[in-house]
Amino acid sequence: MPALSPVPPGATGTEETGTATGADGRPVPLAGEFTTLGPHEQVRGVLNIGPGRTVGIAAPIEIQFSGPVPDRAAVERKLSVTTSVPVEGAWGWLPDENGGSRVHWRPREYWPSGTAVTVRADLYGHLYGHHYGDGRYGTTDLDSTFTIGRAQVVKADVTSHRMPVLVDGEQVADYPAGYGLADDPHRVTRSGTHVVSEKFTEKRMVKAQGEANVTHGCINLAPADAGAYFHSALYGDPVEVTGSSIRLAERDGDIWDWTLSWEQWRQLSAL
Repeated sequence: MPALSPVPPGATGTEETGTATGADGRPVPLAGEFTTLGPHEQVRGVLNIGPGRTVGIAAPIEIQFSGPVPDRAAVERKLSVTTSVPVEGAWGWLPDENGGSRVHWRPREYWPSGTAVTVRADLYGHLYGHHYGDGRYGTTDLDSTFTIGRAQVVKADVTSHRMPVLVDGEQVADYPAGYGLADDPHRVTRSGTHVVSEKFTEKRMVKAQGEANVTHGCINLAPADAGAYFHSALYGDPVEVTGSSIRLAERDGDIWDWTLSWEQWRQLSAL
């Protein structure tokens, strides 16, 4: 008995018949079926780190999906991360306020400098596109190979009005800085590990570096110091803030991966 391939949800079958001429010249009847796919929705995934990039030691790998992923376990099984040196890490599914789904891969500790990282997401496959659940299907496979750069870490104690920068464990800068207004819970610079996620060439700030904490939560540097740090910073560099009255939490930004213990992070996996 021939093996049967499962027909995915949303697919329809059609039977076709016909004839062919055999080696003896006689007509031979033919019959067969084919399946067409009518997915409820196609969901596209986008990787946050492109091929050839160099990123910081706290950089998470993110796949942002254009729509919901009901069967997260099935999708997570199609994701892999390989590294040039052993690195322990795990996928975690995070809330997404835009109606889609997103999953991050975070190492247990900061990435080792110089690590080559390859991420693959077999989200389409070769037949129908992998089923995400509820009639949703993947549209394309994803892959990227990138490198972890030097270990640059900001050590930001809000009570010091300074912002030291360390590279590979050695201090390379110590800038006068302003932090969030301490007596306003909406403006306190949150303690915890922040991650550089974007860079602006211009940003208007109140100038009170080295004297007072008056910002709306940002770390404020003088223009020349901000320019120096700007040019040194990579996506994924950690900024470790201490000394404030409020901890960094989920509501405070897109990258709060490092606010969780390793045990808490592993609970976000679907597997």
